[in-house]
Amino acid sequence: MFEPSFIEISKSALENNLKYLRKRIGDDVVFSSVIKGNAYGHGIEHFLPIAEECGVNHFSVYSAHEALRAYRCKQNKDTHIMIMGIIDNDELEWAIEKGISFFVYDPGRVKAAIETSKNMGLKARIHIELETGFHRTGFEEGQLDSLAELINDNKDYIEIEGICTHYAGAESISNYVRVKTQIEKFNEQVEWFSDKGIVPKYRHTACSAAVLNYPETIMDLVRVGIAQYGYWPNRETYMRNMKNHIENVKKVGDSIRDPLNRIISWKSKVMNIKNVEPGEFVGYGSSYLTSRSERLAGVPVGYAHGFSRSQSNVGTVLIHGQRANVVGYVNMNVMMVDITDIPDVKKDDEVVMVGYQGDDSITVSSFSDASNHLNYEMLTRLPEDIPRRIVE
Repeated sequence: MFEPSFIEISKSALENNLKYLRKRIGDDVVFSSVIKGNAYGHGIEHFLPIAEECGVNHFSVYSAHEALRAYRCKQNKDTHIMIMGIIDNDELEWAIEKGISFFVYDPGRVKAAIETSKNMGLKARIHIELETGFHRTGFEEGQLDSLAELINDNKDYIEIEGICTHYAGAESISNYVRVKTQIEKFNEQVEWFSDKGIVPKYRHTACSAAVLNYPETIMDLVRVGIAQYGYWPNRETYMRNMKNHIENVKKVGDSIRDPLNRIISWKSKVMNIKNVEPGEFVGYGSSYLTSRSERLAGVPVGYAHGFSRSQSNVGTVLIHGQRANVVGYVNMNVMMVDITDIPDVKKDDEVVMVGYQGDDSITVSSFSDASNHLNYEMLTRLPEDIPRRIVE
C-alpha cells in the first residue's frame, strides 16, 4: 500500500550522538535514554531496540502506558525502565512485578507502593523526587521528616533506587541563579537523607541541557532526551557548546562540524504536478496568488501528518536537492509546493520534509523558527501511524 510519508531513523547517527554524550558524562555514569512522547516522535518500538544495540540499557518514560510499550519491545533482559511521571495505584503491582522503578513525589504514592509491595512479597523500586525550585512535582522540605520516617519503617518493602529532581530551564543563562540554587538545595537534601540512613543507588538530576551546560549536575545517572536524537535543547546551548567544540577540534586538527547528528528524516514523494497561470489563487481561500506561470507539485502530507498549518506560505521542502516553497494553505492531507525553478521534477520524485537531500538539509528547528514551536513540540507531534524505518 502507498505510504503518504515515512520516517527514517539512522542507527549510525545515534551511535555518533551516544559516543559524544558518553564522552561528556563519563564512563561510570548510567545513561538513561528518555523515550517519553513516543521517543520524541521517533517511535518507542523502533527507537528502543536500536538504542539497546548501541549499548543503552536504561530508559526513562513518563507514564505507565509508555513503560508497557517499552517493556514489550525491549530485547535485553537487563534493560531497565524508569517511570518519571504518572502511574496509578492500580498499575503499581504490574510495575513492581516487572522490576520497573518509578518516581514518588507525594506521601500517598509511597504508602500505596509499600502496601502493594507487602501484598506481593516484592520490593518496590522507587525514586524520591525532591522539590528544589521547579514547583511542579516533588516532596517539599516540610514533608521530608515524615517521609524519612515512613521509609525507615518500611525498608523491607521499598528499595531506594534513586533520589532526583528536575531543573527549571538549564538551557538558558537567564535561569542561572535559579538552577544553581536548585543544585545546592538538592545536594543538601541528599546529605540530609544520608544522615537518616537513606542512601540511594542513584543520584540523578541532569537532563540534556544540564549535562551540556552544568557539568556539576552529572551524578550517578543522567536522563538524556533531545540531545541523543541529535538536537540541542536550544540555540543558546548550541552556540555555547559549539564554541568549546571548535576550540577542541582546532587543537586536534579535525574538521569542524556539529558533533550531534539528527537521527530522523521525514520523506514523501510528488503526488501530482499542475501548471498554473499568473493571477490565480492556489488552494483554499486567497492566501497565495501566482505572480507568474508556475509549476506546482502536490505532496500528500498535511497537518494531519504533523506538518503544521503554520507552515502555509512559509515552509519549504527539498526536491532534487533544491528548496521548494510551500504555497497556499497546508491542508489536512496535502500541500502544494512551487517547483517552477526546479527542472525535470516528475511524479513520484522524492520529497524531504526533514533531513538531507543532496547538499542541503531541512531541520526540525526550521519549523520552530517559522511557527514559534519548540523542536520538542514538532517532533512529538509526528503521528504514530507514520511508518518508521531503520537505516544505517
